[in-house]
Amino acid sequence: MASPIVISADIGGTHITTSAIDLKLAQVIPDTRIEMPVDNLGTATQIVDSWANALKQTLKKVGFSRLAGISFAMPGPFDYVNGISLIKGVQKFESLYGLNVQQAIRSELLLNNTIPIRFINDATAFALGETWGGSGKPFKRIIAITLGTGFGSAYVEDGLPVIEDYRVPRWGCLYHIPLNNGIADDNFSTRWFVNEYKIRSGKIVDGVRDIAIDAKTNPIAQQLFNDFGRNLGQFLGPWLKLFDADGLVIGGNVSKAYNLFEFSLNEKLRKSNTDTKVVLSKLKEDAALIGCAHLIQHDYYNRLEPLLAKM
Repeated sequence: MASPIVISADIGGTHITTSAIDLKLAQVIPDTRIEMPVDNLGTATQIVDSWANALKQTLKKVGFSRLAGISFAMPGPFDYVNGISLIKGVQKFESLYGLNVQQAIRSELLLNNTIPIRFINDATAFALGETWGGSGKPFKRIIAITLGTGFGSAYVEDGLPVIEDYRVPRWGCLYHIPLNNGIADDNFSTRWFVNEYKIRSGKIVDGVRDIAIDAKTNPIAQQLFNDFGRNLGQFLGPWLKLFDADGLVIGGNVSKAYNLFEFSLNEKLRKSNTDTKVVLSKLKEDAALIGCAHLIQHDYYNRLEPLLAKM
């Protein structure tokens, strides 16, 4: 019997990525990936049309006969159980506030109510994808982080996200924790690198890639990565110990420069008596797509749904 297929969508700030996922193999089906730009300041109709268009293009590649459902890795705030956007005050997707995205997508794709359309936080989707088919698979408990335009994070134990527990911070994520006159997100994202590099070197760069290139010859850039790794290790150490995490999975664009902060990060973790194994994302941009696809598995979703209401 042919394996059921899920069409997964990863919603980024300026684009959407869709792929067809083989649910039994937990793998992206080759040549089904679509990436399209999205005007995050557009009207609700424009945004939904863009998302639906990408989904339709992927659907066209595999057909409807094996379609088990549609899944979204979606940034918050969002009502993940009912599919309603709660995003406001972040200068993107604000026109969607209060919209039932689930119903809008169902209408655009002409799907009947027997085909589920489900949603989960994008950072959690990344963590679940790595847990099922990536670098997190060997571990019982992981913290997964994404280092990029923001600092994404999620806790997973025995295949389920951990949201409310004495071992995890509020909401089961780390970005909002106060740190250095700001929050963790300010310290472990691309803008920290860009701002700090300008302060130290006087040079204005577009992103971490430029600084990584400079680090081949520039000691200021080299030290910046060393400091980043040390700061990240100091911040994560207590949380890894409290959760007794046996794995830390790192993804996001900044992880492409991992070799430049690997030593300082691991050295700091060792000094804090943290024996968590640090691994890079195996699935990379496919992780969230594969992770959210598992929402279409009925038994798993029944266990997950009470947790979605707390995200």
